[in-house]
Amino acid sequence: MESSGVLLGLLCVGALCVMCQGQASQELSAEDFGAPNTAAATERELVDAMEALLVKMQNRVPSAEKRGMIPPCGMGDRCALRHGPRIGKLCDCGRISSCNSFLLKCL
Repeated sequence: MESSGVLLGLLCVGALCVMCQGQASQELSAEDFGAPNTAAATERELVDAMEALLVKMQNRVPSAEKRGMIPPCGMGDRCALRHGPRIGKLCDCGRISSCNSFLLKCL
């Protein structure tokens, strides 16, 4: 049963390949006519548009300080501050070390 299903699938794929063989695209591009200058000009225009868009978007994105990003700190530095029952983060210890909640230092 299984081999007949595989055979049927292969026959369907083969039939689709034979039917789609002559369906090649006949569209012509600017490169076919030997006009590489127009392609380069279009590419340059796209690059200029992207640069202008990046300059616009850079002004809209808030800086790291405004987003509340925590700065990194080194080993042995104070990483937290105790505010009564709560602990506030001063900096981020990184991947290798972690902030010790008793000493409040990166270990």
